[in-house]
Amino acid sequence: MSATSEVDVVGPRACGGCGNAFPRAALSCPGCQRLVHSDALQALQAQAQRHATAGDRENELIAWREALSLVPSSSRQAQQIRLKIEERTAAAAKPTRSSSALGKLAGLGAIGLLLWKLKGVLVLVLTKGKLVLLGLTKMSTLFSMLLSVGVYWTLWGWRFALGFVLSIYVHEMGHVLALRRLGIAATAPMFIPGLGAFIRAKQYPATPEEDADVGLAGPIWGLGAAVLCWGIFLAGGSPLFAALAKFGAWVNLFNLLPVWQLDGGRGVRALDRKQRWIAAAVVGAVLLYSGEMMLGLILAALVGRTLFEKGPERGHSRVLITYGGLIVALAWLSQLHVPIESP
Repeated sequence: MSATSEVDVVGPRACGGCGNAFPRAALSCPGCQRLVHSDALQALQAQAQRHATAGDRENELIAWREALSLVPSSSRQAQQIRLKIEERTAAAAKPTRSSSALGKLAGLGAIGLLLWKLKGVLVLVLTKGKLVLLGLTKMSTLFSMLLSVGVYWTLWGWRFALGFVLSIYVHEMGHVLALRRLGIAATAPMFIPGLGAFIRAKQYPATPEEDADVGLAGPIWGLGAAVLCWGIFLAGGSPLFAALAKFGAWVNLFNLLPVWQLDGGRGVRALDRKQRWIAAAVVGAVLLYSGEMMLGLILAALVGRTLFEKGPERGHSRVLITYGGLIVALAWLSQLHVPIESP
């Protein structure tokens, strides 16, 4: 995932208030402090209010975050907009009585939390199925998907290639929907044959916890796709679905490597030193049990980051539980036996 900017930085501009010239990339006049994008800000404020009246929190947040990008970060307007975003995000995160009780049960273990998250994924798919399928209506996404299917077809056949590309699509849409819940607009996935897929977002998440939530949303949705494939196989489906579940689990496990901009790297950034040692202990225990060599790479990278990177002063236990639970669940799925399909 990468951020894009729509600010035109070519040539100076003249202030409409005092007439002074200043760099075009500036968001306010250095002389009179007049906001460059005041008209756009008013339009976005009205748009946010309309979405709030309609109860559309996601698009309201998108409008406020876009407005935030048009004002200087240290200005009074930026502080007011950030406060509005924090209020709306906190209100949406406030659990209901039933979800709070279920959240406590999920907190009893990593797998419990993941099951709860997967339930949330299912509810989101059922209630916002159009949004999940939105990427398939974009010609750039559809064309790049078909190109990837063609490349993988030459390696594994068209059925596995199609299933594999769709599982990657589900993974990437997990990132997109997590960003939308934060009010950050994102593009539909673009596929690169042999390398996977990526999305673009106009802004980055504001905190390490938000960034971890967005990063780990991909493996959570990828785990859901793998579990669905395994369930279809157990229900009498072709061994093809068992192969898709196993390989999909392995690919999502690779994405949990705590390095670079991989999903695991974004998740681990929200953990303090103590929590990283706990995560390393979980990975080590699963490695001893399963023998999955990918876990050895994850363990080595995790220990390296713990030793040489300070990390935040206060970590987030919810992120630790999610990361550990994903490791356990995906490692287990990656070890499943795939029967040979009869010709």
